[in-house]
Amino acid sequence: MKQHYFIAGTDAAVGKTYVTCALLRSLCAAGVNAVGFKPIACGDRAEARNMRDAIAAPTLNLESINPVYLRTGTDPQMAASLERKEIDVNEICAAWQQLAQQYDVVLTEGVYGWLTPVAAGVTMADVAVKLNLPVILVTENRKGAAGVVALTAKSIEQSGLKCVGVILNHPGEEWDTAAVTNADLIERTTGLPVLASLIHGDEPEWDMLAL
Repeated sequence: MKQHYFIAGTDAAVGKTYVTCALLRSLCAAGVNAVGFKPIACGDRAEARNMRDAIAAPTLNLESINPVYLRTGTDPQMAASLERKEIDVNEICAAWQQLAQQYDVVLTEGVYGWLTPVAAGVTMADVAVKLNLPVILVTENRKGAAGVVALTAKSIEQSGLKCVGVILNHPGEEWDTAAVTNADLIERTTGLPVLASLIHGDEPEWDMLAL
């Protein structure tokens, strides 16, 4: 297989990195040459390191999978402004192209939510559009999830990209009524398939996504 995806989130801290790393482990276990790509990291590089660990490649240059690192833990546009730096989307795309030439699957994880500001007039969505990648949407499996998924999916569609499905991530050990019913509601209201519904400790496997 040779296909690349953009892992988007409806918000920050919904489980994008957890899902991305789990999928990378599954791909590597199946013998697929896969890698993660974190175009921008703010605050620390833990997510990029986790991606590198997921493919058991400790010698892989961290800058190749995370070309833009900002020490300030806020949205990229503000972090860059505070650090007097500029984020160049073309440089991000060039770094991604280098990985895409070396790996059969590159899973690109966005920063925070879909429309997170990256630079003046530029959002994380614009980065995904520039890379022209199909999108896997991750959200926390909680009350109100159907609404935020619908809103984000509409924005993805308006950008001209294809959202191939949704992964519901529930960090708790027990599901409430919303968590149990969200998958059906999301599929009925958005027409998107729910690729996986995860509970605490679950890891999605690539073959279960039917991509």
